Amino acid sequence: MPRVDPETFAERETAPVFIAATLAEARQAETLLTQRGIDYIVQVEELGQTLFGSPRLGATFYVEASQAAYCGSHLAAAGLGVGVLTGDGPEP
Repeated sequence: MPRVDPETFAERETAPVFIAATLAEARQAETLLTQRGIDYIVQVEELGQTLFGSPRLGATFYVEASQAAYCGSHLAAAGLGVGVLTGDGPEP
């Protein structure tokens, strides 16, 4: 199951599971979640600021809350633990 429209989760509780700081991380997370049949939403969000004050953006991945720990552990096992927000990765 691929990335879905946010309205797909309108009646379900979602949880942020991963923040990708780079395009490569985002693509790796998309591939992993899609291969495992997980529906997910991706939203661009501000991560902070650059040295010159410009916003630094990243991609935040949301899944159904009941699947957050499962997804977090798989993302961490795939080497993406730095951006994992739940499960085996560090909390931001």
